[in-house]
Amino acid sequence: MATISAADVAKLRRVTLAGMMDCKKALEESGGDFDKAIEIIRKKGQAVANKRADREAAEGVVLSKVSEDGKLGALIVLNSETDFVAKNDNFIALANKILDIAVSKNPANLDDLKSQPLDGATVGDKVVEYIGIVGEKLELSYFDKVEAPYVQSYIHPGYRLATLAGFTKAGLDLQVYKDIAMQVAAMNPVAIDKADVSPEVIAQEIEIGKEQARRDGKPENMLEKIAEGKLGKFFKESTLLNQDFVKDSKMTIKQYLQSVDKELTVTAFKRFTLNL
Repeated sequence: MATISAADVAKLRRVTLAGMMDCKKALEESGGDFDKAIEIIRKKGQAVANKRADREAAEGVVLSKVSEDGKLGALIVLNSETDFVAKNDNFIALANKILDIAVSKNPANLDDLKSQPLDGATVGDKVVEYIGIVGEKLELSYFDKVEAPYVQSYIHPGYRLATLAGFTKAGLDLQVYKDIAMQVAAMNPVAIDKADVSPEVIAQEIEIGKEQARRDGKPENMLEKIAEGKLGKFFKESTLLNQDFVKDSKMTIKQYLQSVDKELTVTAFKRFTLNL
């Protein structure tokens, strides 16, 4: 039997994030062959993944990050079955490795991100590999990005909510950018401005307004006008630039941005939250 050193075990652990005993067993089974040991751990992960394919992975972490030049932001969600795994340092480290790849490689979509190389495998393979370590279903379920002259990220404490916000101008007070990213987190807008709300959402809100007015006993010929009024309230509460600024309700987000710079506005935002 090959002699397995502590250094070999530590090296395999760094690459796979597996536990010390799992790494030692894999090295012993492979006769000290490092590549074969990695494959053993991966196959274990795939076997566990197959057994738990029907489980729901509703826990996990939501992370966002911006590139060093501030022009690209990425947001990912790595799911687990339990909150216990989601809070594990190695699980969070894996999520951050994936996020770093999303920022550095700028993949086109989620499938592209899963195919990116990570520690001698692909991102998708590493997630499966880690399933064998924790013994429950994991899923890289979401990836999105924002590209703009400047992008700001925000992660809410607990890693269950994260946002990105893109802006027309860079080089301004960092707190301004942070305020908007946190506004998106707190107020969950559906669009940047009224013109960005989809016709389907508008039609739905009109119908909701009509039905509410109908239940309140309003005459049929007044329903459209009442619904239009409710739509205005919806735009005020649900579009970012028209929302009241959380830190100063006397002004809207649009007014706040223009008080900083007349040409400053939001170009895009992303928000994802696990059930809080």
